[in-house]
Amino acid sequence: MKRVTKAVFPAAGLGTRFLPATKATPKEMLPIVDKPLIQYAAEEAVAAGITDLIFIIGRTKRAISDHFDKAYELEVELETRGKLQALAELRNLLPSYVNCIYIRQAEALGLGHAVLCAEPAVNDEPFAVILADDLIDAEPGVVKQMCDQYDYYQSSIVGVQTVDPSETGSYGIVASDPMSERLSRVTRIVEKPKPENAPSNRAVVGRYILTPRIFQHLRQIERGAGGELQLTDAIQSLLKEQQVLAYAFEGTRYDCGSKFGYLQATVEYAMKHPEVADEFSTYLRERFCGPCKLVQP
Repeated sequence: MKRVTKAVFPAAGLGTRFLPATKATPKEMLPIVDKPLIQYAAEEAVAAGITDLIFIIGRTKRAISDHFDKAYELEVELETRGKLQALAELRNLLPSYVNCIYIRQAEALGLGHAVLCAEPAVNDEPFAVILADDLIDAEPGVVKQMCDQYDYYQSSIVGVQTVDPSETGSYGIVASDPMSERLSRVTRIVEKPKPENAPSNRAVVGRYILTPRIFQHLRQIERGAGGELQLTDAIQSLLKEQQVLAYAFEGTRYDCGSKFGYLQATVEYAMKHPEVADEFSTYLRERFCGPCKLVQP
């Protein structure tokens, strides 16, 4: 039985919804309180037992590799100033046994193309795909939940969430036959269908476990929506020869690819951050609920 030990992080997108902030900074490096999105994603993978982190980056995404690399000058400065807690955090971004691999995606040809770029590093093994701008607050993490399912079924799995029918045009949408409370067998998957054409309102959101057979289908499909190689189209093709499951994960998702979702995540994570939670909660109450105290029930 093969276990999932590799994860692919597509991170070569332009982040146009966050311009000008993302002109020189990858959107995956945008912080939620004091930690960038890509680090939350990497930690979720490591917590699932994954040891090889494969980052698909563009020519402007050096900040991602710099983030996980050693920073000798900064470490010396922190040690000199006696900031030992900050130094420990910096040195322990990832466990020492974790390997980071960086692959350049020369052209922005879509999620399917980004995944295909990872083939030389993945080889003939199952792997996870994690979109860092889908931040999911869950315990255990969603990748761990899905790896547990993979260990049993040895099938590709997509993480799904029910969305408002009006939002289907923003997601890959699955039709599936129920197997259990959270698991179903995918019968069809469509990329960004209009609400009237959507097979359901169960959307794929940023978490996949895929068998290596997906690479063959990625090489064979034609460009789809937006003129890009769509991972959704390759999964639909994969269905002809392999079972694909949909897993309704446990957890709260924040769409940090949108400004509103990013702000939601910032507030929610700040409310439980050990350094700022009390002070921030007090600020929110005083700023937004102060007048409410004058109103008697």
